[in-house]
Order: sequence, then structure tokens, then C-alpha cells
Amino acid sequence: MKKRSFLTAAALAAATLAAGSALAQDNTFKIGLILPMTGQQATTGRQIEAAARLYMAQNGDTVAGKKIQLIVKDDTSLPDTTRRLAQELVVNDKVNVLAGFGITPSALATAPIATQSKTPMVVMAAATSSITQASPYIVRSSFTLPQVSVALADWAPKNGIKKVVTLVSDYGPGIDAEKFFKDRLTFNGGEVTDALRVPLRNPDFAPFLQKVRDNKPDALFVFVPSGAGAAVMKQFLERGLDKAGIRLIATGDVTDDDQLNDMGDGALGVVTSHHYSAAHPSAVNKKFVEAFSKANKGLRPNFMAVGGYDGMRVIYEALKTSKGQGGGDALLAAMKGQLFESPRGKIFIDAQTRDIVQDVYLRKVEKKDGQLYNVEFDVIKDVKDPGKNK
Repeated sequence: MKKRSFLTAAALAAATLAAGSALAQDNTFKIGLILPMTGQQATTGRQIEAAARLYMAQNGDTVAGKKIQLIVKDDTSLPDTTRRLAQELVVNDKVNVLAGFGITPSALATAPIATQSKTPMVVMAAATSSITQASPYIVRSSFTLPQVSVALADWAPKNGIKKVVTLVSDYGPGIDAEKFFKDRLTFNGGEVTDALRVPLRNPDFAPFLQKVRDNKPDALFVFVPSGAGAAVMKQFLERGLDKAGIRLIATGDVTDDDQLNDMGDGALGVVTSHHYSAAHPSAVNKKFVEAFSKANKGLRPNFMAVGGYDGMRVIYEALKTSKGQGGGDALLAAMKGQLFESPRGKIFIDAQTRDIVQDVYLRKVEKKDGQLYNVEFDVIKDVKDPGKNK
């Protein structure tokens, strides 16, 4: 095992030296985009790749004299596959930036490779608080679960919700969501009467939802990864939890814009907290939604798309600032402290944490022009990741 680790480190070090000497002659700037294009999280991959390609179509494929090349790899959300692909992209393809990362275990598996090879790693999806601490080369353009969970725990007690059962997917982001929601709800005088964790792979929500019905809380708080929300909504209604007077509140992953219209009118009135909605009423977002939909046969962009779109902007702007010189460290330095208006609103890459600071919105599912949307009704401005304060 030690021998293999040494060989990996040696290969990466050699690749870094080779990449450094090749930079002078090579006018190509390579972005290795590792995403789940198949499997449970395939919608994440589809949305992020579409957004990355839209950004390139809108902003050109040449920056600071470098031709941008996007190399997309499918990791099927298996961390061992992610690690292998990242190593191949660094050693064989000599990518300048690694990007994507649909789930937390995949991001964490890649972090040592980013550190050893000094390759900036832009996390466009994965949302566990601790990810940016796993490597000094990680920058995040998505969000964190503590950011969006705390807002809902502040809203709930003011709106007749005191007793809550939490239901989360049993991995990093779910545990973050459970902890930060519970801590804040308890602080606000509420109570979590049961905390349920569902397996990440092949989840069956039915037995957990029966348990919730028997518990009779005021509300059920849910976090599941992008792509699993429709199954939760369907089974919530099938089990009659709504008729039993139990409200569904959730992070925005559950009422994912990519799937919301397929959930039907049973989703109406569900309150969520999140950092992006396709219905966000800014001019920048309206242009983004229109362009994304036009380029992708009517597909509506979701929060994963905006993480990919903004992640590409972070990379492009860093390349402009560093003028293509200085390798990974210069790129990383130029990523820190970026401040701009995204389709989601104003965002800022905190130079100290390399994590995203952004507005978090409270939204309710409503019907507009015959379609379901997450309509924003309140905003908490400039939210840093609460997980970094611990």
C-alpha cells in the first residue's frame, strides 16, 4: 500500500514538472470535468455539462491566448472511479484544472491528487461543509448544506412548526443538513423528535415515511441529493402524510427545478430553502434560463447548472487575471476573492476559506403559466457557510 502511494505521488510530481515545462509551448488550456453522467446522479452530470458548454458558447473558447478544451469523464458517482479518472487527467492529459464532482465522496477522493499536483479543483456540485478543507487547491462554486439548512430552521418555528422529524441521505451532506437544522431549530425553541437516515444507494423511503406518519410531527424536514426528490415527494403523498397534517419542508434539492414539473400538484405549497431557483426574478437569470433552455431542447436549469456555469466563470476569470502564466498556484490565487453577479444573485469566493458566500432564499412551490416553480418569498443576504464557524 505504501509503495503504491509513493508511486502515485511520484507520478503526480513528475506530471506536474512535465506540465510546467509544456506550458510554455502548449496553447491549450484543459479543464477535466468529472461528473456522474450515468447512474443515480445522472441529472447532476447532464445539468453541469450543459451549463459548462453554454458558458463556453457565450464567452468563446479562447482566453488569454489559450484554447479552452473541456474533457468530460463519467465517474458514475463511484469515488474510486473519480480518483482514477482524476489521476489520468492530471498525469496523461495534463489538465490545468479539475472540475465537477457530483457527490462529496468523489470530491474527497480527488482532494489529495489536487494537492500533490498543485491543480486547482473547482467543486461545482458536492455540498458537505468540510470539502474545501480537504485540499488548499479546492474552490467551491456550488453551496453547502449548512448554508441552506439553517434558514429553514429559523423560518419553521415562526410558522407553526415546532416538532419536526428529519429525514436525510446517510452521507456527508445529509449529516450536515441534519445537524445544522437540528441545532438551529432547538436554539429557536423547536424540537427534532426523530432523526432518520436513508442509505444513499438504492434508497427506499417508504418504511421511513411510515415511521414519520406514526410519529405525527408538525413537519418533516428532508435532504436528499439532486435526482432523488421526485421519489420522496411521490411516496410522501402516497403514504398520505399531507392528509395527516404533516407539512413537508426541505432543502431545495427535493423540489429540484429539473424534476419539479413531473411531481404534479401534490408539490404545491412545499416550502424549501436554497440558493437558486429558475424563477429567480433577476434580468441575469432570465437571460440564463432562456439561453439554457434554448440550447438544451427546453430543459430547465437547476441549482447544479448554476454551480457549473459559475464554476466556468471562476476558471475563465482566473485565466484572464493570470494571463495563462504561473501554473496552478497563480490560477488558484486569481480564483480567490472573485465577486460577481450570478444567475442566482451576487456571489463571492471567500479568499480565506475558498468557499462560496451567497444569498439563501426561502421559496414556496407555486404554479405560474401552467408550470410549477420555486417562487422566492424571503432572502437571507450574504450567507457564509456556518460549518466553517465550528
